[in-house]
Amino acid sequence: MNIQRINELAKKSKTVGLTPEEKEEQAILRREYIDSVVGNLRGQLDNTYTVDKDGNKEKLKKK
Repeated sequence: MNIQRINELAKKSKTVGLTPEEKEEQAILRREYIDSVVGNLRGQLDNTYTVDKDGNKEKLKKK
């Protein structure tokens, strides 16, 4: 993941603007970043358990 490049494009977008190619690159990089964050969160939640008052572990359920 190239967060530095995402930030460079965001800064350039605010100052001088982006070319169509840079806008496309920015969109692709942002989508990859979002997918990565969501995937990591799902992985973490898949390995998360709750413990009731009796000490029984229960895996989180999807809603």
